[in-house]
Amino acid sequence: MASSTPPGECPQCWAHAHDKSIHKALKGAQCEPCLDHLHNGCPNRVPKSSIWW
Repeated sequence: MASSTPPGECPQCWAHAHDKSIHKALKGAQCEPCLDHLHNGCPNRVPKSSIWW
């Protein structure tokens, strides 16, 4: 993985967006986890750090 996931970002989406080897291994096939998050949203979303909380 390129770096640790920033606050408020889905770890899976962050990894898939920044680690090109994940999709390269699919050899042109559709990425089922990405499609699931595209259609159903990100269940892994972490609350953003805030000075208000």
